[in-house]
Amino acid sequence: MQLLASAILATEAAASEGSDGVKLLLPAGEELIAGIIAFAIIFLVAWKFALPTLKETLEARQAAIKSELEAAEKSKIEASSLLEDYQAQVAGAKAEAAKIIADAREAGEAVKADIIARAEGEAEAIKERAHEEVASERARVADDLRRQVADLSINVAEKVVASSIDAETQRQLVDRYIEELGGVH
Repeated sequence: MQLLASAILATEAAASEGSDGVKLLLPAGEELIAGIIAFAIIFLVAWKFALPTLKETLEARQAAIKSELEAAEKSKIEASSLLEDYQAQVAGAKAEAAKIIADAREAGEAVKADIIARAEGEAEAIKERAHEEVASERARVADDLRRQVADLSINVAEKVVASSIDAETQRQLVDRYIEELGGVH
């Protein structure tokens, strides 16, 4: 109110001085008082009704921003947790892949060793059979040779007995026997 009274006094003082420039700038006293009263009414209505609404709106906006920030922080923490889980899974998958590769190598080496052992066993069996066949063939040939030698000896003995033994006849018999043996090869 004091402000209103001082504004009115200033207006009246300026009007009494008679300065034309100031009169042009300042409204008439009644208009000024009506304007100040209208401003005060609007200010009080705004203060009473608009300001609490504006305050509530700002507080709601502030709460919404705060909840969004909290949600963003939760999302950040969750994303960090998911990243750690993912990295742990990747590390686990790499370790499992390395284990699978190592197991496959070991299995491959075991199969290789088994195949080599079987091949060596089969080769040994083949050698054994070959040696047995050679020994059997030698025995058969030796038996055949013994029979032939025995037959030849019997033939020679028959021939020797059939003829008389003199030095010349003996040489002829030995020569014939050698010739017959030479044909046996």
